[in-house]
Amino acid sequence: MDEKTIEQILSRVDHTLLRVDSTWPEIKVILDDAMEHHTASACIPASFVKQAADYVEGKLPICTVIGFPNGYSTTATKCFETIDAVANGASEIDMVINVGWAKEGRFADILQEINQVKDACKGRLLKVIIETCLLTEEEIVELCHVVSKSKADYIKTSTGFSTAGATVSDIEIMAREVSEGTKIKAAGGIASLEDAKTFLDKGADRLGTSRVVAAVKNVK
Repeated sequence: MDEKTIEQILSRVDHTLLRVDSTWPEIKVILDDAMEHHTASACIPASFVKQAADYVEGKLPICTVIGFPNGYSTTATKCFETIDAVANGASEIDMVINVGWAKEGRFADILQEINQVKDACKGRLLKVIIETCLLTEEEIVELCHVVSKSKADYIKTSTGFSTAGATVSDIEIMAREVSEGTKIKAAGGIASLEDAKTFLDKGADRLGTSRVVAAVKNVK
Protein backbone atom coordinates (compact mmCIF):
# COMPACT_ATOMS: atom_id res chain seq x y z
CA MET A 1 0.00 0.00 0.00
CA ASP A 2 1.50 3.36 -0.99
CA GLU A 3 2.30 6.10 1.52
CA LYS A 4 -0.41 8.48 0.27
CA THR A 5 -3.10 5.82 0.75
CA ILE A 6 -1.81 5.09 4.25
CA GLU A 7 -1.92 8.80 5.12
CA GLN A 8 -5.49 9.03 3.82
CA ILE A 9 -6.51 6.05 5.96
CA LEU A 10 -4.85 7.48 9.07
CA SER A 11 -6.66 10.79 8.57
CA ARG A 12 -9.95 8.90 9.07
CA VAL A 13 -8.88 6.98 12.18
CA ASP A 14 -10.06 7.74 15.71
CA HIS A 15 -7.01 6.27 17.45
CA THR A 16 -8.65 4.49 20.37
CA LEU A 17 -7.87 3.23 23.85
CA LEU A 18 -10.93 2.49 25.98
CA ARG A 19 -9.87 -0.50 28.08
CA VAL A 20 -11.19 -0.43 31.62
CA ASP A 21 -7.65 -0.62 33.03
CA SER A 22 -6.22 2.15 30.83
CA THR A 23 -3.55 4.30 32.52
CA TRP A 24 -2.26 7.80 31.78
CA PRO A 25 1.11 6.54 30.45
CA GLU A 26 -0.82 4.36 27.97
CA ILE A 27 -3.14 7.24 27.04
CA LYS A 28 -0.11 9.48 26.50
CA VAL A 29 1.31 6.95 24.00
CA ILE A 30 -2.02 7.00 22.12
CA LEU A 31 -1.95 10.81 22.02
CA ASP A 32 1.67 10.93 20.85
CA ASP A 33 1.00 8.35 18.13
CA ALA A 34 -2.16 10.14 17.02
CA MET A 35 -0.32 13.46 16.71
CA GLU A 36 2.65 11.87 14.93
CA HIS A 37 0.46 10.05 12.42
CA HIS A 38 -2.13 12.83 12.01
CA THR A 39 -5.18 10.75 12.88
CA ALA A 40 -8.67 12.27 12.95
CA SER A 41 -8.78 12.14 16.76
CA ALA A 42 -7.79 10.16 19.82
CA CYS A 43 -10.73 8.41 21.50
CA ILE A 44 -10.16 7.90 25.23
CA PRO A 45 -12.09 7.45 28.49
CA ALA A 46 -13.81 10.56 29.85
CA SER A 47 -11.70 10.61 33.03
CA PHE A 48 -8.62 11.40 30.94
CA VAL A 49 -10.14 14.08 28.69
CA LYS A 50 -8.99 17.18 30.59
CA GLN A 51 -5.46 15.84 31.06
CA ALA A 52 -5.33 14.84 27.39
CA ALA A 53 -6.71 18.16 26.12
CA ASP A 54 -4.12 20.04 28.18
CA TYR A 55 -1.37 17.73 26.91
CA VAL A 56 -2.13 18.07 23.18
CA GLU A 57 -2.67 21.85 23.38
CA GLY A 58 -5.12 21.94 20.49
CA LYS A 59 -2.98 19.85 18.15
CA LEU A 60 -5.40 16.91 18.15
CA PRO A 61 -9.17 16.54 18.59
CA ILE A 62 -10.04 14.60 21.74
CA CYS A 63 -12.96 12.19 21.47
CA THR A 64 -14.64 10.43 24.37
CA VAL A 65 -17.50 8.01 24.96
CA ILE A 66 -20.84 8.56 26.69
CA GLY A 67 -23.15 5.91 28.18
CA PHE A 68 -20.36 3.49 27.42
CA PRO A 69 -20.40 0.59 26.77
CA ASN A 70 -23.92 -0.54 27.67
CA GLY A 71 -26.02 2.50 26.72
CA TYR A 72 -28.72 1.92 29.32
CA SER A 73 -28.00 4.86 31.62
CA THR A 74 -30.67 7.55 31.67
CA THR A 75 -30.84 10.36 29.16
CA ALA A 76 -30.12 12.86 31.95
CA THR A 77 -26.98 10.94 32.87
CA LYS A 78 -25.79 10.86 29.26
CA CYS A 79 -26.39 14.60 28.94
CA PHE A 80 -24.47 15.29 32.16
CA GLU A 81 -21.58 13.13 30.97
CA THR A 82 -21.55 15.06 27.69
CA ILE A 83 -21.63 18.49 29.34
CA ASP A 84 -18.77 17.42 31.62
CA ALA A 85 -16.71 16.02 28.72
CA VAL A 86 -17.16 19.18 26.66
CA ALA A 87 -16.20 21.35 29.64
CA ASN A 88 -13.05 19.25 30.02
CA GLY A 89 -12.06 19.79 26.39
CA ALA A 90 -13.67 17.01 24.34
CA SER A 91 -14.34 18.00 20.75
CA GLU A 92 -16.07 14.77 19.70
CA ILE A 93 -18.62 12.63 21.56
CA ASP A 94 -19.47 8.98 20.83
CA MET A 95 -22.69 7.98 22.63
CA VAL A 96 -24.27 4.55 22.98
CA ILE A 97 -28.00 4.20 22.36
CA ASN A 98 -30.31 2.27 24.66
CA VAL A 99 -30.32 -1.02 22.76
CA GLY A 100 -33.22 -2.30 24.84
CA TRP A 101 -35.32 0.60 23.56
CA ALA A 102 -34.50 -0.46 20.00
CA LYS A 103 -35.61 -4.00 20.81
CA GLU A 104 -38.89 -2.59 22.15
CA GLY A 105 -39.40 -0.40 19.07
CA ARG A 106 -39.02 2.81 21.09
CA PHE A 107 -37.36 4.64 18.22
CA ALA A 108 -39.02 7.97 19.02
CA ASP A 109 -37.41 7.84 22.48
CA ILE A 110 -34.03 7.05 20.93
CA LEU A 111 -34.39 10.02 18.57
CA GLN A 112 -35.30 12.33 21.45
CA GLU A 113 -32.31 11.13 23.49
CA ILE A 114 -29.88 11.60 20.60
CA ASN A 115 -31.08 15.16 20.10
CA GLN A 116 -30.78 15.98 23.80
CA VAL A 117 -27.21 14.67 23.86
CA LYS A 118 -26.42 16.62 20.68
CA ASP A 119 -27.71 19.79 22.33
CA ALA A 120 -25.39 19.06 25.27
CA CYS A 121 -22.48 18.78 22.82
CA LYS A 122 -22.62 22.55 22.22
CA GLY A 123 -21.62 22.20 18.58
CA ARG A 124 -19.18 19.33 18.97
CA LEU A 125 -19.41 16.28 16.72
CA LEU A 126 -21.76 13.53 17.89
CA LYS A 127 -21.41 9.91 16.79
CA VAL A 128 -24.22 7.50 17.71
CA ILE A 129 -23.19 3.92 18.54
CA ILE A 130 -25.98 1.45 17.78
CA GLU A 131 -24.15 -1.83 18.61
CA THR A 132 -24.99 -3.66 15.39
CA CYS A 133 -23.99 -7.10 16.68
CA LEU A 134 -27.01 -7.05 19.01
CA LEU A 135 -29.49 -5.96 16.33
CA THR A 136 -31.45 -7.54 13.51
CA GLU A 137 -31.00 -6.15 10.02
CA GLU A 138 -34.45 -4.54 10.31
CA GLU A 139 -33.42 -2.81 13.54
CA ILE A 140 -30.20 -1.56 11.96
CA VAL A 141 -32.18 -0.14 9.04
CA GLU A 142 -34.64 1.61 11.37
CA LEU A 143 -31.82 3.08 13.43
CA CYS A 144 -30.15 4.36 10.26
CA HIS A 145 -33.35 6.30 9.62
CA VAL A 146 -33.54 7.52 13.24
CA VAL A 147 -29.97 8.80 13.26
CA SER A 148 -30.50 10.39 9.84
CA LYS A 149 -33.50 12.30 11.25
CA SER A 150 -31.56 13.38 14.33
CA LYS A 151 -29.10 16.20 14.88
CA ALA A 152 -26.20 13.72 15.15
CA ASP A 153 -23.29 13.79 12.72
CA TYR A 154 -22.43 10.08 12.51
CA ILE A 155 -23.87 6.63 13.00
CA LYS A 156 -21.33 4.19 14.46
CA THR A 157 -21.43 0.42 14.35
CA SER A 158 -20.03 -0.77 17.65
CA THR A 159 -18.45 -0.19 21.03
CA GLY A 160 -15.94 -2.98 20.52
CA PHE A 161 -16.97 -4.32 23.93
CA SER A 162 -19.91 -6.53 22.93
CA THR A 163 -20.11 -9.83 21.03
CA ALA A 164 -18.62 -8.51 17.77
CA GLY A 165 -17.40 -5.37 16.05
CA ALA A 166 -18.03 -3.85 12.65
CA THR A 167 -18.71 -6.02 9.61
CA VAL A 168 -18.66 -5.16 5.93
CA SER A 169 -22.37 -6.00 5.71
CA ASP A 170 -23.11 -3.49 8.51
CA ILE A 171 -21.42 -0.74 6.53
CA GLU A 172 -23.16 -1.73 3.31
CA ILE A 173 -26.55 -1.49 5.04
CA MET A 174 -25.69 1.86 6.58
CA ALA A 175 -24.36 3.30 3.33
CA ARG A 176 -27.62 2.30 1.66
CA GLU A 177 -29.98 3.51 4.38
CA VAL A 178 -28.59 6.71 5.92
CA SER A 179 -29.55 10.07 4.48
CA GLU A 180 -27.05 12.33 2.81
CA GLY A 181 -25.24 14.31 5.48
CA THR A 182 -25.10 11.46 7.99
CA LYS A 183 -21.64 9.93 8.07
CA ILE A 184 -20.65 6.40 9.10
CA LYS A 185 -18.06 5.22 11.61
CA ALA A 186 -16.93 1.59 11.70
CA ALA A 187 -15.42 0.37 14.96
CA GLY A 188 -14.41 -2.89 16.56
CA GLY A 189 -12.21 -5.54 15.00
CA ILE A 190 -10.46 -3.37 12.40
CA ALA A 191 -7.05 -5.00 12.58
CA SER A 192 -5.06 -4.02 9.49
CA LEU A 193 -4.57 -1.40 6.81
CA GLU A 194 -6.36 -3.71 4.39
CA ASP A 195 -9.38 -3.94 6.74
CA ALA A 196 -9.38 -0.19 7.10
CA LYS A 197 -9.31 0.41 3.36
CA THR A 198 -12.16 -2.06 2.83
CA PHE A 199 -14.41 -0.30 5.36
CA LEU A 200 -13.63 3.10 3.87
CA ASP A 201 -14.27 1.85 0.34
CA LYS A 202 -17.65 0.47 1.46
CA GLY A 203 -18.77 3.84 2.79
CA ALA A 204 -17.31 4.46 6.24
CA ASP A 205 -15.94 7.95 6.85
CA ARG A 206 -14.29 7.24 10.21
CA LEU A 207 -12.70 4.16 11.78
CA GLY A 208 -12.41 3.45 15.49
CA THR A 209 -9.30 1.34 16.06
CA SER A 210 -5.95 1.20 17.80
CA ARG A 211 -4.48 -1.48 15.58
CA VAL A 212 -4.18 0.49 12.33
CA VAL A 213 -1.62 2.88 13.82
CA ALA A 214 0.19 -0.12 15.29
CA ALA A 215 0.20 -1.73 11.83
CA VAL A 216 1.69 1.42 10.28
CA LYS A 217 4.39 1.55 12.96
CA ASN A 218 5.28 -2.07 12.18
CA VAL A 219 5.42 -1.34 8.45
CA LYS A 220 7.81 1.52 9.05
